[in-house]
Amino acid sequence: MLSWTCPAPLRDQPRVVMGHGGGGAMSAELVEQIFTPAFGGPGPSGLTDSAAVEIGGARLAFSTDSFVVRPLFFPGGSIGDLAVNGTVNDLAMSGARAAYLSCGFILEEGVAIDVVERVARAMGAAARTAGVEVVTGDTKVVESGHGDGVFINTSGIGLIPPGVDLRPERVVPGDVVIVSGAVGVHGVAIMSVREGLEFGVEIESDCAPLGGLVEAMLAVTPDLHVLRDPTRGGLAASLNEIASASGTGIVVQERAVPVPPPVANACAVLGLDPMYVANEGKLVAFVPRAHAEQVLAAMRAHPLGADAVMIGEVVDAHPGMVVARTALGGTRVVDLPLGEQLPRIC
Repeated sequence: MLSWTCPAPLRDQPRVVMGHGGGGAMSAELVEQIFTPAFGGPGPSGLTDSAAVEIGGARLAFSTDSFVVRPLFFPGGSIGDLAVNGTVNDLAMSGARAAYLSCGFILEEGVAIDVVERVARAMGAAARTAGVEVVTGDTKVVESGHGDGVFINTSGIGLIPPGVDLRPERVVPGDVVIVSGAVGVHGVAIMSVREGLEFGVEIESDCAPLGGLVEAMLAVTPDLHVLRDPTRGGLAASLNEIASASGTGIVVQERAVPVPPPVANACAVLGLDPMYVANEGKLVAFVPRAHAEQVLAAMRAHPLGADAVMIGEVVDAHPGMVVARTALGGTRVVDLPLGEQLPRIC
């Protein structure tokens, strides 16, 4: 643990620090103050994980992501699985089924060829499972000491079905908040192998493609309001992003948030809050109350949503703020994380 680096240092740093990549407030400030002005605005879909664009009358979702996880292989997956599933899931959060991916490898001089092959094979298997094709790519090599073995960038496109409009601005008071399963699993799995920690049982990453689960939900009704996969910054970051963008308040029942005992125990030992720990195979959905029970039933009928549960609702009060009701009957504010509790988790 002596090699740990603080992921959330002071925010007035004149240089990039680890917290800028954590998916929290520092990441948002970097995007809003540097990238968005430089690129001419937030784009047609706002600042979301994927953009919805129209080409030739068709609505497409387009997304790109980079993966720098350490270690490259971990219980339940690898950087190759993350590279495919992460982009597939970003597209799915727009309601699109991913069709094609690009793949860019940045390799460090000296990395073993069999490691690169193992990563590539994992990507190929994950793509076949997700029903997508990797159709173009690029490879670069950097000098020894200027990388970390293997970095990967993937971009993807998919078609958004007619009538689907998923964005935070559609969230209204009365909407029900549903999470598709246990939270915090991926981040704890990464930490356990990175630091050689043991928690009595092996914790495996939840890395998985969510396109099929989203299709099952949209089959009930296309009138879902917004979907998010709570990766960096965990469930807390996703809820805060949606509350801020929609101008509504969110109330979460803390006891309803599904946290597996091994994850809860690991977080207790490490001093982490499971709501801020990354996931790679879960989603959070904001659903009109009239459709909530049917959508929940459809989720539970799918293997990746078998443990789905309602965890809260959208309210008029405290707009832009997320509040958790505790087991003791009190409340606490669930803030947007400053940086990231666990750096380099995706």
